[in-house]
Amino acid sequence: MARQKSVLVIGGGTSGNAITVLLRRAGIEVDLVEVKPDWNVRGSGITLQGNALRVLRELGVWDDVRAHGFGFDSLGLTTPDGTVLHVSEDIRTGGDDLPATLGMQRPVLQRVLIDAVRASGAHVRLGTTAEIVAQDDTGVAVRFSDGTEGRYDLVVAADGLSSTTRAAIGIDAKPEPTGMAIWRVPAPRPAGVERSDLAHGGPCYIAGYTPTSKDTLYAYLVEPNRDRATIPPESYADEMRRLAEGYGGAWDEIRESITDPTQVNYTWFDRLLVEGSWHRARVVLVGDAAHCCPPTMAQGAAMSLEDAWVLSQMLTSAAVWDERLLMDYYERRVDRVRMVVEASVRIGQWQLDGEAGDVAGLMGTTMTALKELP
Repeated sequence: MARQKSVLVIGGGTSGNAITVLLRRAGIEVDLVEVKPDWNVRGSGITLQGNALRVLRELGVWDDVRAHGFGFDSLGLTTPDGTVLHVSEDIRTGGDDLPATLGMQRPVLQRVLIDAVRASGAHVRLGTTAEIVAQDDTGVAVRFSDGTEGRYDLVVAADGLSSTTRAAIGIDAKPEPTGMAIWRVPAPRPAGVERSDLAHGGPCYIAGYTPTSKDTLYAYLVEPNRDRATIPPESYADEMRRLAEGYGGAWDEIRESITDPTQVNYTWFDRLLVEGSWHRARVVLVGDAAHCCPPTMAQGAAMSLEDAWVLSQMLTSAAVWDERLLMDYYERRVDRVRMVVEASVRIGQWQLDGEAGDVAGLMGTTMTALKELP
């Protein structure tokens, strides 16, 4: 009888949770470690395009996602005062049987994925980090922050944009700021808001909101990035409300609800694409550890989920896990991810430079390509 393979997943975010569920379904032993004791159940909202929903359906969580999120098929463009200029039909990148887009509260999505991980039978350790000690032709030796050690056939580094595992295995790529930053906040959903609306112009590059349930949305404002040290966290609500003063329509109601600075998130836009390969020996990167794009196309989570699905399919169908397999994973993913990263950065750069640019054309071409399976 063949020995059962074992995998360590470092990071319990979207990609780490997803690959854990998919590998466990195939009977592979999986340990998952997550440095945050609360399993990172936090955040405002998330926009999931159809290709992300397609993977969530493969995970078996689509019914919960659909029940707790808000699906829609169009995008509105408005003036800063809220006047609707144009409504376009979004491309259903996950297929005609899924919405083009679904908004969801990020903590709710994380809880849905956590429940799936727990149900899978994976061994989970929270408040725990892992250090790669040594690798050889058959496995990886790991030391955990609690002093214990383990050995695995493969380690999946899903520990995010600032991945310590990426650096530890000798990949020196680092995220680079694009020049923009985003303010995000959860808020009650005003009556009549049933899709994402974006306003270009006014005090910010972009002012938008996305419904996340029948009662909620998350709102966001994009501006030039600033030194974080000049913005005290206790001022976040006041600062976001000040920026929102330049917008009307649904923003009049949203703005009044921005009162709690702990609910407001301020983040720079970054870009990252690891070139050459996403692995060293038997440690492989997925999700934001390998790539990150600014949210101008709302494809960050989708790319991470696709990584998890593709890598899990390759691992569960292969008798041997070797260098060629992991290079095949990189080669299968990198062109698609590069297309998304470059398009997302280009759209933001047009706004930074004050250029009109063919945003609709670039988005349309990219989203049409994403209809193909990853």
